Amino acid sequence: MILISFAGIGCLVNRKDLIGKIALDADLTRSQAARALNAFLDGIQTGLVRGDRVTISGFGTFGVLQKKPRRLRNPKSGEAIEIGAKRVPRFAPGTELRSAIQNGD
Repeated sequence: MILISFAGIGCLVNRKDLIGKIALDADLTRSQAARALNAFLDGIQTGLVRGDRVTISGFGTFGVLQKKPRRLRNPKSGEAIEIGAKRVPRFAPGTELRSAIQNGD
């Protein structure tokens, strides 16, 4: 779910609601807005799968973090558990987004 603002009121929305918001704000049909959102998200996903950083100026940077394998311990049984290496997505907000959030814009 994504938190966006409708008429100044913040609320959790799903993909369908986000498509409606894009359609309304950009004066598009819902199908055009859905295609635009899908193309945007697919572009980010494709870049991340390739291992690229995806930067949206003024918004932030999406990247992939490589986590090393590690050994954890089950607190109940004390048994050691091996956790393999994995790649995880990460997001770092840009200066403008960080500033907007701090100032409540």
